[in-house]
Amino acid sequence: MISSVQTSWAALVGNPNSGKTAIFNLLTGLNHKVSNYPGVTVEKKTGLARFAAGDQFNILDLPGTYSLTPESMDERIVTEQVLNWIHGHEPPDVIISVVDATNLSRNLYLTSQLADLGIPIVVALNMMDMVKQDLNINYEKLANDLDVAAIIPMSATEKWGQSELLESVKKSMNSNVVENPFPIFLNDDISNALKPLEEMLKTQFSYNNRLAKAQALRLITRKSTVEIYTEMSANGMIVDAAFKKSLQEKRVAAVDILENIGIKHRIMEATLRYEWLDSVLATGNINIESNLKEYNYSEKLDKLLTHKWVGPAIFVTILYFIFQSIFTWATVPMDWINSGVAWIGNQVLNLMSAGMLRDLLVEGIIAGVGSILIFLPQILILMFFMTLLEDTGYMARVAFMMDSFMKMIGLHGRSVLPLMSGYACAIPGIMSTRTIDSWKERLITILVLPLMSCSARLPVYTLMIGAFIPATHVFGFFNLQGLILVIMYFLGTVTAFVLAKVFSLFIKVEGKSSFVMELPPYRIPLWTSVFSQVLNRGKLFVVNAGKIILSISIVLWFLASYPKVDETNGNENPIRTSYAGKIGQAIEPIIKPLGFDWKLGIGLITSFAAREVLVSTMATIYNIESNLDNIVQLKDAMKSDKNPETGKPLYTPLVAISLMVFFVFAAQCMATFAIVRNETNSWKWPLFMIIYMNGLAFGASFIVYQGGLLLGYG
Repeated sequence: MISSVQTSWAALVGNPNSGKTAIFNLLTGLNHKVSNYPGVTVEKKTGLARFAAGDQFNILDLPGTYSLTPESMDERIVTEQVLNWIHGHEPPDVIISVVDATNLSRNLYLTSQLADLGIPIVVALNMMDMVKQDLNINYEKLANDLDVAAIIPMSATEKWGQSELLESVKKSMNSNVVENPFPIFLNDDISNALKPLEEMLKTQFSYNNRLAKAQALRLITRKSTVEIYTEMSANGMIVDAAFKKSLQEKRVAAVDILENIGIKHRIMEATLRYEWLDSVLATGNINIESNLKEYNYSEKLDKLLTHKWVGPAIFVTILYFIFQSIFTWATVPMDWINSGVAWIGNQVLNLMSAGMLRDLLVEGIIAGVGSILIFLPQILILMFFMTLLEDTGYMARVAFMMDSFMKMIGLHGRSVLPLMSGYACAIPGIMSTRTIDSWKERLITILVLPLMSCSARLPVYTLMIGAFIPATHVFGFFNLQGLILVIMYFLGTVTAFVLAKVFSLFIKVEGKSSFVMELPPYRIPLWTSVFSQVLNRGKLFVVNAGKIILSISIVLWFLASYPKVDETNGNENPIRTSYAGKIGQAIEPIIKPLGFDWKLGIGLITSFAAREVLVSTMATIYNIESNLDNIVQLKDAMKSDKNPETGKPLYTPLVAISLMVFFVFAAQCMATFAIVRNETNSWKWPLFMIIYMNGLAFGASFIVYQGGLLLGYG
């Protein structure tokens, strides 16, 4: 063990949705995302915590897992980490096993597996605020029966039990674990079947008796555990080909013996452990599950919200309300920001003398970055509603409710949560596909997820809708602007579902899939957490998009301003002869069938860095072109722009719809495809996505524009 407290560390391990990350935030003071559905944490996170005396220790927050026999990628991350610890590779001084008090038996399953490792365990019995009354549990006796150092009742949401947990963690860091016998009874048939594997593990890795039995049991249960052992060079110890072959042979032989005597090997460990846990809890007369608050309330609400027909109708209505609200509620703050950007630009114009630096600041930086900040209120409103759906527990119901439909298109319910995350940003959605156990279904989810309209598309949609779609009502109560926005979101979603079915027919990958998801109880969101998540998302949008837009605005300003031409020639538009103008005119013949001119062509090129850059690009172009001593409002400039050949409006509602349809499908976010490369470990799939999405975007936009012209809407 590490003797110095300052260099000690603890690992947080627990079931999905057990409040693990909430405890991590409570102990470290950090603010990682916390939501009321499983699978929020899909990668390892570290932080620094303090004991009462001021000494520091590190905390590692691992992805949620139900057991140490992995079914999905995020569970495999935990299993591989644990195997590293077993083999002496930087084991933690203590493991904090986070247990949901509202489902004690199921949560303690993982705790019982951790107790076999020979590392001190402190159980954080979280969510005790959800229990009606003090059940007079003898925590010391229960800890002794489970062979853990301590059990600490607490509530991360109400922030009590923290000091007791820290005290137990500090005490356990300086303790030694005594090797006790394997607590679960194994009859002679099972013992004889496991023995060859046990002896092999003892010989190869010097496991003690308890650990050898526990790991042999897990090797029997899942092939995935065998795969991790056969890749041991990446997990702390190197094994040769002979060991790998022998391990697989002994595992197959043990499975055959068990199956021949009627013991199902895949459920053997679960059956034995749950029988033992039930006996432990029964001895202490512990039955927390029957004392939950508002249990019947959640059950009754689920009958409505997850109903076969009513449930989907409610879900669609909620989404429609969200997208309508984006237009209705954001108008006033958007006007404030718009006025503020114009005021700043005018102040710079008044305070600085004319010259290149002033032009760069006003036409490039302020116009470019300001054009994106205007859409921040709409981004925040979208994030607010998405966070509410997550934190109340409704998102988990959506996954459960849509499972049957998802099976029809080649996926299952676990794909719903990553796809819904795509409405905010594709990158965390793609990372959260690690919770999907089947590689085929995970890959298909990744391939279609960027079709879900993310927040980066929102500025483009709202710019086009606000400028070219009238604020009228359809059927007396549907706002046309909001309806068009809803159609854009649903177009991407429906296309994603159709392509998922198509991909499922052509992608041939072996492996079985399963969908097991715990429905968390409905909870009133923690408003501090909700607003914190919304503000963080807003900050990320401003900072990340701002960096890209600032850089591109500076480069674009130079390309659109040079080379200078003789301004006495009134027949020449200076920006048309600039470097940017020539680039746009070079690609104009390709995009003209879509209704796009050379200005939009420049915007399409820059938007491959990030979709929202199209807006800042157009703002920069129009401000350079105007030569006015004030900031040009992009929406007004686009509405008043005329085709120099015909004298008719350059941009029309048909062009706006064509552009929005293009952005629904186009592959324009390079960061997304870098993540796809990382998650699939291949360049094949991101390149495939870029080709199919941009081909789809061109084709759909072509049909919309040319079809509109044929119908007389030009």
